[in-house]
Amino acid sequence: MGYKTLAAAVADLEKTRQLRVVDVEIDARLEAAAIQRRVYQSGGPAILFRRVKGTAFPMLANLFGTDARTRFLFRDTLDAVRKLVELKVKPPAALRNPFRYAGVPFTALHLLPKRVRSGPILAHRTSLSALPQLVSWPRDGGPFITLPQVYTEDPDKPGLAKSNLGMYRVQLAGNQYETDREVGLHYQIHRGIGVHHARAIARNERLRVNIFVGGPPAMTVAAVMPLPEGLPELSFAGALAGHRIAMVTPADPANALPIPAEADFAICGTIDPNQTKPEGPFGDHLGYYSLIHEFPYLKVDAVYHRPGAIWPFTSVGRPPQEDTSFGNLIHELTGPLVPTVLPGVKAVHAVDAAGVHPLLLAIGSERYVPYATKRTPQELLTQGNAILGQGQMSLAKYLFIIAEQDAPELDIHDIAGFVKHVLERVDWSNDLHFQTRTTIDTLDYSGTGLNSGSKVVIATAGPKRRELATEMPANVHLPEGFSRPRIALPGVLAIEAPTFGRASRERFVRFDEANIPDSIPLVVLVDDAEFASANLRNWLWVTFTRSNPAADIDGFKASIDDKHWGCAGPLVIDARIKPHHAWPLEDDPEIERRVDALAAPGGPLHGVY
Repeated sequence: MGYKTLAAAVADLEKTRQLRVVDVEIDARLEAAAIQRRVYQSGGPAILFRRVKGTAFPMLANLFGTDARTRFLFRDTLDAVRKLVELKVKPPAALRNPFRYAGVPFTALHLLPKRVRSGPILAHRTSLSALPQLVSWPRDGGPFITLPQVYTEDPDKPGLAKSNLGMYRVQLAGNQYETDREVGLHYQIHRGIGVHHARAIARNERLRVNIFVGGPPAMTVAAVMPLPEGLPELSFAGALAGHRIAMVTPADPANALPIPAEADFAICGTIDPNQTKPEGPFGDHLGYYSLIHEFPYLKVDAVYHRPGAIWPFTSVGRPPQEDTSFGNLIHELTGPLVPTVLPGVKAVHAVDAAGVHPLLLAIGSERYVPYATKRTPQELLTQGNAILGQGQMSLAKYLFIIAEQDAPELDIHDIAGFVKHVLERVDWSNDLHFQTRTTIDTLDYSGTGLNSGSKVVIATAGPKRRELATEMPANVHLPEGFSRPRIALPGVLAIEAPTFGRASRERFVRFDEANIPDSIPLVVLVDDAEFASANLRNWLWVTFTRSNPAADIDGFKASIDDKHWGCAGPLVIDARIKPHHAWPLEDDPEIERRVDALAAPGGPLHGVY
C-alpha cells in the first residue's frame, strides 16, 4: 500500500510504461527544465535523466505531470483519505453506513509519525555543489530546489506535533551566499514557517530548519497542502502514503531536527533570527520573475543522501504547469471541507490560469432575507470577507462571488460560464467592494510593493440585468491612440492601449465618450488585444496578473457615495504592463533548439513532446 521510497514509485512507473529513461547527458542549467515544460504541456510521461552534467545524481521530471498519473501514484490511499474527509464533513455518516468506513481506523493509525533509530538517509554525506544545480529560466539568480520539503518545529513547543512542512523556495547558490555553506530560503506571506520564525526571533535564537528532497511522493504533496495551522503535514503524508512516516534524528547533536528515514536528500542548518541576504530572481508561477529581495538564509551544517538517491524537480512558470496537478488533487481532497470552514460558502476555486492567487471564484448563498422581492448581495459580503480572511485565500486580489440560488447548476470550474453569469447580473454602482493597502501574494508585482496591494470583491445576486454582446458593436468611438478592440468573452471588450505612462493614464477618463453599450459591461485595456482575446487562458492571465484593483480599476461616470466607489457604465480594468512590473518569462532560443533536436526522429525524446 503506497510507496515508501521515491525509487519504488519510479520503478512502478517504468513497469507500467509511464516513465521514459534518458541516458544521454542533459544539462541541469536551462535544458532539463525546458524539457520538463515541453513534456508537461504534451501530457507526456515522467522522465528520468540518468546522466546530468555536473552531478552524479539522476534527476526525475514530471512525476506529477498529469492528473491521471498523480492519482495512479496514490491509487491505494486516495479513497481512504476521501473517507476521512467525509467523516470530518459529516461525522454521523459512519453510524449510517458503518461498512463504508470500516477501514478508517486503520488509516487514522497512519497519521502518527514514528521515530526510528536509523534510516537510509543517513548513509552518505555530500556537499551543496555536488547536488543537481537546476536553473529553470535564463534570468534566474542561481540554481534552485523546486520541490523542497522545508521542515521546522515550534521553538516554544518543539516536537512532531507542532511541526510544519512547507514548500518554500530554496536557492542553492548565487548572489551573496557562501559556496557550500549557505542557501537562500524564500517563504511567502501567510506560510506556517513564518510563525516558527517569528517565535525564534522573539526568543533571539536561531531557527533550526531541515530541507528534504524526494522520499515518499506523499511527502511532496503534503508540503503543498493548505492544512489548518496546528495540523502537522506529516500526519497527512502518512494517510496519503498508507503508512506512518518514519523519522530519524542524526546522531550529530548539531542536527537536532528529525529527517524522514526514506528521504533521498536532506539539507540541515539554521536561520539567524536577525540576518537576511538578497534572494532571486526566479521564474515563478504567475508567469513572471520574482525579483531580488532580502530573505532569510540557511547556514548549512550537513547534507545527507541515501544510496541510489534520485533528485525530483519541476519547473514553474505561466500556468498551467506541473503544480496545476497539485492544485487539482488539493481541490479534490479539500473541496468538501469548504462549507465546514466557511459557513454558507458552497465552493471556492482559485483560477490556475490567472496565477492561482490573483483570482478566486466562489459560490455562496443568500439566506438572510428569503422573502425579499429584490435581492442584493448581503450574506455574500459576509462570506466574501470570511474567504479573504482564510489562509492563503487572503492573498487574492479579485474575488467573484455569486449566490447559489441564482444558478444551482453552475459548475465553479466553468470559468467562462461563471464570468458570464457575473457580467449578466453585476451592478457596478453597488457590487464592487474594495480593500486598499492590504496584503497580496509575495510573487505578485502588480501592487504597490512587496506583499502590498489591494483587493476587490465583486458580489452579485438576483436576476439577469442584460444580454451580453458577442460581436463588436457599431458606433464605438475610441480615444486617440486606443485601437484594435476585440471581444474577448461575451460582454468583455479588450482594447489595445498606448504604452502605460502618465499621459496614457490621463486619457483614461475620455472613455466616458466612447459610446460603449450596456451589453459590454467590462473593458480591459491591454498591450496586445489580439493576444489577450485569443483564448480564455490568455485573457485570464493578462487581466488578473497585470492589474492592482484599487489603482487599475476605473469606470464610466464613476462616483463615490458614502465612500463607496462605483460607476454607472462599463467597468474598465487597466491590464497593461507597468514600469514596476516584473519581467515576463521567456524561453532561451538556443536551449529551445537543443530541446527540439532531442525530440527529432532518432533522438532520445522522440515522440514524447
